[in-house]
Amino acid sequence: MPAPDDIEARVAALEARMGQVATDAQVARQDAAAARHLAAARDRDIADLAVKVDANRSAINALGGQTRERFDAVDRRFDAVDRRFDAVDRRFDALEHKVDDGFRRIDEEFRKVDAGFLEMRAKFDMTAAGLERIANMIEQRGEAG
Repeated sequence: MPAPDDIEARVAALEARMGQVATDAQVARQDAAAARHLAAARDRDIADLAVKVDANRSAINALGGQTRERFDAVDRRFDAVDRRFDAVDRRFDALEHKVDDGFRRIDEEFRKVDAGFLEMRAKFDMTAAGLERIANMIEQRGEAG
């Protein structure tokens, strides 16, 4: 059997140890409460962040939709402009064809005029030769007479 002094020392040590355990338990409870508080604050912060991320995502998606609609409208306007330019190109092609045809006809008419001038030149040359012959004949008659 242990000595009574021993028991008292052991009881005193045990009481001291129990006080320390109670203090440690109190600290552990406080730490657990602080951890729960931090975890709850973290959960609130994450929830707030998720709400903000969702709001930003919605705003970005809406902006993307508006941008897509505007680009679609610009594309439609460019398509309309392209169609107008195609129509103008067709008109210019038709006009160019008419102008080319007009110049072709003018060239044909000038060829006719050139041919007429050549024909008239030949006739003038023949007339000049005839007049020269007549003049020679008159001169020959005047010398003979």
